[in-house]
Amino acid sequence: MQIIEGMIVKSKSGHDKDRYYLVVSCDDSVAYISDGKRRKLDKPKAKNYKHLQPTTHLVDVTLYTTDKKIRNLLWQWNYSDQAVIN
Repeated sequence: MQIIEGMIVKSKSGHDKDRYYLVVSCDDSVAYISDGKRRKLDKPKAKNYKHLQPTTHLVDVTLYTTDKKIRNLLWQWNYSDQAVIN
């Protein structure tokens, strides 16, 4: 599955392994991801595609223009006991 802007992805490697992020933009070799807390919208993390696991959940990034909205979106993925996977 191809990783595209607006997709929720799971980090497969690095210090942030098993955390979920929102893809805010894409480049040829990296995706720029944000979780609204550690990696904010004004400085998203550049992460190689091979280190990300895509989910089937896709959102309209124009609706998530603040860090708080991204945190609220990803809360169920990162902190709930019943994580919504795929």
